Amino acid sequence: MTTAKRAKTSRARGSHTHGWGSMKKHRGAGSRGGRGNAGSGKRADVKKPNYWKNTKYFGKHGFTKHNASPENAVNVEYFEQNADLMLKEKKASEENGVIVVDATALGITKVIGKGSVSKKFKITVNKASPKAQEVISGAGGTIVLPDQADNVDNSNDSV
Repeated sequence: MTTAKRAKTSRARGSHTHGWGSMKKHRGAGSRGGRGNAGSGKRADVKKPNYWKNTKYFGKHGFTKHNASPENAVNVEYFEQNADLMLKEKKASEENGVIVVDATALGITKVIGKGSVSKKFKITVNKASPKAQEVISGAGGTIVLPDQADNVDNSNDSV
């Protein structure tokens, strides 16, 4: 069973400061110059280096778009450099001199056009830049996009 305990205020009656020492120590935020970083204006030159060192003090931090999905983009030259390795590890196959790569299975969402290609590639991917399509088709290969695959199927049905 708990016992009733007298309130601190009733025990401190008549003590003038109620256990806070000097009266000026219990006046609120004004006794410490304000709350937080208050008073860091013109005359608070002593405090300024603390703000300069803290890189997270200024600016926005910590929030990202809710609808943003991260792109895993790869340059065209990636396929040229790793073609032998992908064939060896069976992540790609070769059909009639064309290296067939399913980039979506490798976790690649987009192909962009930096670099050059000397081999023929058939790359299946969700997105590709116009420059990437130009580079791959210039070497005799193709990039298969999802909307193109749907169009090919629909064109065969409507005969």
